[in-house]
Amino acid sequence: MKNISIEERAVKLAHYIIESKDTVRGAARKFGISKSTVHKDVSERLTKINPSLARDVREILDENKAERHIRGGLATKMKYKHLKEV
Repeated sequence: MKNISIEERAVKLAHYIIESKDTVRGAARKFGISKSTVHKDVSERLTKINPSLARDVREILDENKAERHIRGGLATKMKYKHLKEV
C-alpha cells in the first residue's frame, strides 16, 4: 500500500471493513499498517472524502465496539479451557 495516496488507502480500507465486517485491528493486520492509521483514515479522512462511505464504516465499527466485550470473554474462556481438561 506504499504507492497509493492517503485518500485511496482510506477508501480501500473502508470497502474492506464493510465487506468483511472486520475490526480496525484486523484491517491493520491485513494492510500492514498501524491501528492508529486505519482509525484515522476511516474516522477522520474518509468523512471529507466520502461521507456516505464513512457512515457505513462507522456502523460496522460501532457494532464491533459493542461486541468486543463478548469477544474478549470468549478469548479468555478458550485460553483457560485447556487447563480444566488437564
